[in-house]
Amino acid sequence: MTDNKWSQKLTGSIGYLCNSASVSSDFTHGIQLLQKHFGSRLKKIFSPQHGLFAEVQDNMKESDHFVHPYFKLPVYSLYSETRSPTPQMLEGIDHLLIDLQDVGTRVYTYIYTVALSMKACAKENIEVVILDRPNPIGGEQMEGNILDPEYASFVGMFPIPMRHGLTIGEFARLVKKHFKVDCKLTIIPLKDWKRSMYFDATGLPWVLPSPNLPSLETAIIYPGSVLFEATSISEGRGTVKSLETFGHPKMEPFEWNNHLNKKFDEYDLQGFILRPLYFKPTFNKFGGIACGGYQIHVTDREEFKPWKVVQVLQQELFQLMKEEFTWTDPPYEYEYEKLPIDILNGTEKLRKWVERSGGFEELLGLESEGFDDYVNKRDSILLYS
Repeated sequence: MTDNKWSQKLTGSIGYLCNSASVSSDFTHGIQLLQKHFGSRLKKIFSPQHGLFAEVQDNMKESDHFVHPYFKLPVYSLYSETRSPTPQMLEGIDHLLIDLQDVGTRVYTYIYTVALSMKACAKENIEVVILDRPNPIGGEQMEGNILDPEYASFVGMFPIPMRHGLTIGEFARLVKKHFKVDCKLTIIPLKDWKRSMYFDATGLPWVLPSPNLPSLETAIIYPGSVLFEATSISEGRGTVKSLETFGHPKMEPFEWNNHLNKKFDEYDLQGFILRPLYFKPTFNKFGGIACGGYQIHVTDREEFKPWKVVQVLQQELFQLMKEEFTWTDPPYEYEYEKLPIDILNGTEKLRKWVERSGGFEELLGLESEGFDDYVNKRDSILLYS
């Protein structure tokens, strides 16, 4: 980001949208690097959901604006009374540098903070500069249904699949070209990144981008396990393996294990192992209560299909648990009417597929609707091979 080729083009005052994962390869935070390089031209800091330090939990737990005690710069939360920077926040800024680590999943809100910031900057004639970062779960695989715009929300604004296969810079290009979020946009591209790379092939340090995504393994499972947020099933929050484990006080993991594995074999869902376990969350769902459940262990990243695996799990658990399996009521991420599962799925069709025990071919059909159109749009904006 401080390479002379790029930094010489930044002639004005700078705002910086970042969080605790916005670090260099030697763990130096971007604020330190920018302040050292640009001095007093770095005017303002902006933070996404979970706060500047990624310390705040999920779902409408907002962060305050404050002045950074060390850097003496104002920090504006874009997960507060507003999800978009206001004209007052952007006042005096010529360039907004965006440096966020996305995790490659449609419902992860950082990409929508990017899109809303692009919209706001377009109105104020401010250049948006994306400091691109790798998609940690690779840029080749895509999975999941395309979001229905009727179910657009802060966890899904655009018709893209659950696993979108883009870097955050490519997402910005997609939004600008195909979804009419126009602004003056510059992408500072990655060096030597290939679409086949997972994060651990980059040599870069993993710093958790949000409190419940502590590892690459979690990020790989997340395009499926995030759906448990919208159910009565614990998604493992309050444990050290959040979004890798799931469970409920009424689950019988050893008793049900063979049944579930037979379903996965029937549908040729491979590349993972469900390990039966018991756990006791310290907070969130069932805090202090023992839960039966499973940990998902990925054994083959290329074979593992997290979205399909969890859709099938929900369908089977819906039958096995009967009235104990329920859908969470709104509100969820500032949507006060639609069911959380429907806005996470980007449709009501998948919930209904679960409830009526629809066939696996039907699930694949729902996934395919609009998928080719997305792939064509995506192909037109890719930066990396």
